Amino acid sequence: MAVDGIAVTAEGFGLKGPRGWAFRGIDLAAEPGALIAVEGPSGSGRTSLLLALTGRMRATEGTATVGGARLPKQLAAVRRFSAPANVAGVTDLDPALTVGEHLRERTLLQRRFGDSLRALLRPREERAAEARQRIDTALSAAGLDREALPKGARTAVRDLERLEALRLSIALALISRPRLLAVDDLDLKLSDAERVEAWAQLRSLAAAGTTVVAVCSEAPEDVVTVSTRPEPRKEEETDALAETGRA
Repeated sequence: MAVDGIAVTAEGFGLKGPRGWAFRGIDLAAEPGALIAVEGPSGSGRTSLLLALTGRMRATEGTATVGGARLPKQLAAVRRFSAPANVAGVTDLDPALTVGEHLRERTLLQRRFGDSLRALLRPREERAAEARQRIDTALSAAGLDREALPKGARTAVRDLERLEALRLSIALALISRPRLLAVDDLDLKLSDAERVEAWAQLRSLAAAGTTVVAVCSEAPEDVVTVSTRPEPRKEEETDALAETGRA
């Protein structure tokens, strides 16, 4: 699925909420079609940074430029060409729905809210064929084979393996053909082999042009990495040095 990706830059990017800083001091420079890993422990602001870079949360410090749009001012512009996947509370899959139902629902939403008026006025047969093509292209790009599932497209989400559910969430995001794909918790509850598969899939998307941002606990060496790990405070550094000295 060839897509024109976008450049992503940030300088001193931060977001402060009622309980303090979600993330702060983020600097980033990535070319179009880059694979960007947001690395850090759970609770370090990884998801907040992901949502801020896709225009779903408003940063309170610093600036970022995503595809020429400036954040935090141009949130709506960034939302138009970005899509999140696998974000809890934002893109949750309904466990009772089937894979096919999720795909049809997303395609209908894309047609209703994402396509032009001219596209909506096309003959029904053309719209149906275009929807099938969108679904097939998105599934292929996400690496999800419907025929390999226990009941094909009629497989319920609750019966999917973790990697299969991740691939489905990515496929749903790709139906809108975003230039920036943002995937949360990429390596959560995956085996080592499954993590290798997941990263390989994102590399193929980036190689085809899509700029990809993925949240993870540990990033591979060959990606652009942004860390949300909190820096140790001065007193912690002093204590650590003292302990080293005594050792």
